[in-house]
Amino acid sequence: MREFLRVVLVAGLSFVTVTGRAQSVAVAPAPADAAKQIAAMQIKLDDWPQLGRYRAENVALVPAALGVERVVFYGDSITDSWGRQPETGEFFPGKPYVNRGISGQTTPQMVVRFRQDVIDLHPAAVLILAGTNDVAGNTGQMTPEMTEDNFKSMIDLAKANGILVIVASITPVADYPWRPGLGPAQKIQTLNAWLQEYCLNHSVTYLDYYSALVDDKGGMKAGTSFDGMHPNAKGYAIMTPLAQAAIDKTLGGK
Repeated sequence: MREFLRVVLVAGLSFVTVTGRAQSVAVAPAPADAAKQIAAMQIKLDDWPQLGRYRAENVALVPAALGVERVVFYGDSITDSWGRQPETGEFFPGKPYVNRGISGQTTPQMVVRFRQDVIDLHPAAVLILAGTNDVAGNTGQMTPEMTEDNFKSMIDLAKANGILVIVASITPVADYPWRPGLGPAQKIQTLNAWLQEYCLNHSVTYLDYYSALVDDKGGMKAGTSFDGMHPNAKGYAIMTPLAQAAIDKTLGGK
C-alpha cells in the first residue's frame, strides 16, 4: 500500500499538461523538491489527524488537583499560536487551561483526535474553536453540512463523557493568505449563524469572538491580526476576556 501511494504521489508531482498545446505546460518539480514533497505527504499520510503532536505531553500532564476545573482549548492555528508565538500575548497565566490547538487542522481531523486530546485529559469543559480551515479547504473541499456534522460529533462526544462544551464562533476572514479568492466572509457568517442556533438549542455555550473582531468587510479589524486571519496580541487581548466570561458562565452553571 505504501509503495502504491508513493507511485501515485510521484505521478501527481510529475504531471505535465499535454491537452491543448496552446495552453501553458505545467513544469514538473526538480527531483530534490519532489522528494521533499513526497516526504512531507508521507508524514501526513502516516498521521493524518496528527495524534503524535500531543501524545507525549498528554502522558506527562498530571491530573487536575481536587477542586480544580481544567479547561481544554481545542482548535487550529488560532488556538495553537495563543501565547506560543511571538507577539500573541499570554495564554491565561495561572489558569488550569490546556492548549490543544494544531495549526492548519480541519474539523474532521479534530473529531479523530478528540478522545486523545480532550476526553482523556478529563477536563471540566472544552472550548472548541474550529471551522475556518474547512472553509479554506485544507483537507479537501467541504460543504457546510460536513462541518456542522463534525461539530455535532465533538459536542456529542464531550457530553457523553460529562464534559461541558463551549463553542466559539469562527473568527473573521476576508481572504485566506495561502488560498486567496475563495470569498470566505459570507460562508463564515453562515456557519456562525448555524453554530449559534445549534448551541442555543442543545444547551451549549456559544462564544462570540466574531462580533468583537469583524470589520465592515467581513475581515479582522485593522491592527488585530498579523495577516488578516491570525490574531496578534491586540486580537488575543480582545478574545481573552470573552473566553474567560464564557468559561465562568459555563462552569458556574454546573
